Amino acid sequence: MTTATRARTRFAIPRPASKQSVPTKAGERTAGMLTVTFVALTVFGLVMVLSASSVTSLYDNSSPYSLFQRQVLWAVLGAIGFVAANRLDYRWLRPLAVPFLILTVVLLLAVLVPGVGRRINGSSRWLGVGPVAVQPGEFAKLAIVLFTADLLARRAKQMHRSDLTIRPVMLIVAILSGLLLAQPKLGTVVVLAAVALLMLFIAGARMPNLALWTGVGAVAATAAAYFSDYRRERLLAFMDPWADPLDTGLQTIQSQIGVASGGFFGVGLGAGRAKWGFLPYAHSDFIFSIVAEEVGLIGAGALVGGFLLIGILGVRAAMAAPDRFGMLLAAGLTSWLLVQGFMNIGMSIGLMPITGEPLPFVSAGGSGLVTTLVAAGMLTSVARRAKA
Repeated sequence: MTTATRARTRFAIPRPASKQSVPTKAGERTAGMLTVTFVALTVFGLVMVLSASSVTSLYDNSSPYSLFQRQVLWAVLGAIGFVAANRLDYRWLRPLAVPFLILTVVLLLAVLVPGVGRRINGSSRWLGVGPVAVQPGEFAKLAIVLFTADLLARRAKQMHRSDLTIRPVMLIVAILSGLLLAQPKLGTVVVLAAVALLMLFIAGARMPNLALWTGVGAVAATAAAYFSDYRRERLLAFMDPWADPLDTGLQTIQSQIGVASGGFFGVGLGAGRAKWGFLPYAHSDFIFSIVAEEVGLIGAGALVGGFLLIGILGVRAAMAAPDRFGMLLAAGLTSWLLVQGFMNIGMSIGLMPITGEPLPFVSAGGSGLVTTLVAAGMLTSVARRAKA
């Protein structure tokens, strides 16, 4: 074999094996259950966005349906992305891992450029034209999962070497985190770090090395919170929200009041009071509080059950994946949805500091909904091709 031939072979785009590209009956069952779960959560989310955003929409746009209508459009776009990702063999995504990561870094840099990025409520997190705006920070979650799955799949026999596995993954996490903290967006940083560490653990990285990097990450996150007045106030408010109930502790207190007011059956869909100016961002960051208030413990429990079901089916898809890349991809996507979901729920009930991370499939927000639906489609693509 000539040198040129070896070079072409080395850098050729990996093509999926045809015998593994055919969906299996067992895989179709798992994918079907995942699809039903994703559709149910998205539809439920649209209903709750309509209820939670009606007051804000009426006040800002003289129509109770303006935010809901926008969310429906994003849901349609996300559904198209879900179907496309679901039908596509997930192995074709591997060559896109690094280019998509580079694109994400470029977009994260762009939001920090004055006149290019949009600054809203003191944060520079958006890019857009006219009424359409996207958050590149949401793309970072998908980028880190794709990159990590591809890297660790290629280095399966080198997992004992942290310089070839843990170090490059955490370097990318650090680069993305630095750009996100500049916005600022600490919640997304926590999601990225947690998902990367979980994927490394699943891939077989050595525990002492992982423990060391986990400690470094914890120290870095603590420092990032301590040396920023805004983040430090949020952390202190989490520890004692009643110390400043009218300012930094307001959201936590009002969220807990909303959750407690729902009781077992809820006050009724649309009848909640928290969204009437008492709870800021009721339709986005704190939508779980509206769920608990209006449909009670039963509805909130069903919502939590939906995420637990995603976890069970996602683990099943990962264990039955036909190759290592599919296993890591399914594990990473499942970890992302669960980590972010329970971060949001923990924030709403006062068990975690306020991070501003949306509840996947449920919270209002176009970038988050489209990205999670595409991720859901990728997860079902892996599930559909389970080993027979």
